[in-house]
Amino acid sequence: MTSILRTRLACALALAGALAASARAADPPAPPTTAEVLAASAASDWRTPEPENLLYLDTADGRAVIELAPAFAPRHAENIRALARGRFWDGLHIYRVQDNYVVQWGDADAGEPGKARALGAARTALPAEFDRASDGLAFTRLADGDIYAPEVGWSGGFPAARDPATGRAWLAHCYGMVGAGRDMAADSSNGAELYTVIGHAPRHLDRNITVVGRVLRGIEHLSALPRGTGDLGFYTDPSQRVPIRSLRLAADVPPAEREPLEVLRTDTPTFERLVEARRNRRESWFIDPVGHVELCNVPIPVRTPGD
Repeated sequence: MTSILRTRLACALALAGALAASARAADPPAPPTTAEVLAASAASDWRTPEPENLLYLDTADGRAVIELAPAFAPRHAENIRALARGRFWDGLHIYRVQDNYVVQWGDADAGEPGKARALGAARTALPAEFDRASDGLAFTRLADGDIYAPEVGWSGGFPAARDPATGRAWLAHCYGMVGAGRDMAADSSNGAELYTVIGHAPRHLDRNITVVGRVLRGIEHLSALPRGTGDLGFYTDPSQRVPIRSLRLAADVPPAEREPLEVLRTDTPTFERLVEARRNRRESWFIDPVGHVELCNVPIPVRTPGD
């Protein structure tokens, strides 16, 4: 090869390399993954739940931390606080664990005359709080739509739905949400019997039961319990029931003993980026990013400050 040919070849290779580098530089950056969105979040993207709205449910298996949603169920939240302050649940039981559905706790003998535990200062009955007016309610709408409601999204850190035609909004039965059990009458709940969702989101329960909050941390201490063998997952043998050591308000626990938790806000651009990361999974394992996401498939992150 002559020196002229070698020079031309070197120039061509250099030009090709420069063009390739230019093309790479022109490519937009890859969309972030869920982990990358959270790693880039600012302190202002997180909120600290109010101690008056946090419950500590302690069993021998560990602690579940529950955040109440007084914006949607104010009367139930007030009654639940009264029950917790009266130590109503201490020594009672988790008595129902239905596979792919719910875990329920409270007074298993509530229907037995003379055996029911007294409610103390709490009210014995409350009006149903299945939904509320949507006016003035902060709402981050999920663009993907939903089959159960005209619109879904998040409000105040909880998965929610709304109907612009009626002006009503309500909480959705996603995994970890907590509701107040009732009898046949809509107003037969008082918050003494609570349950949490441990299976595929039973959205058919929306607007049929008052939803009072969600489990922020420790759901595994409830979802991993042995399944009940009776109808609807009730334990047929009382010895199978899981004793509740205590259920207290965080506000009544010394500050040094409280769980230091932060919850990702659902009204920020960071959360919108998180939703997009869940809609189109960019982690290297995924082959098809799908391009869609359901309301209940966007978990709301919870962390310990400093994580």
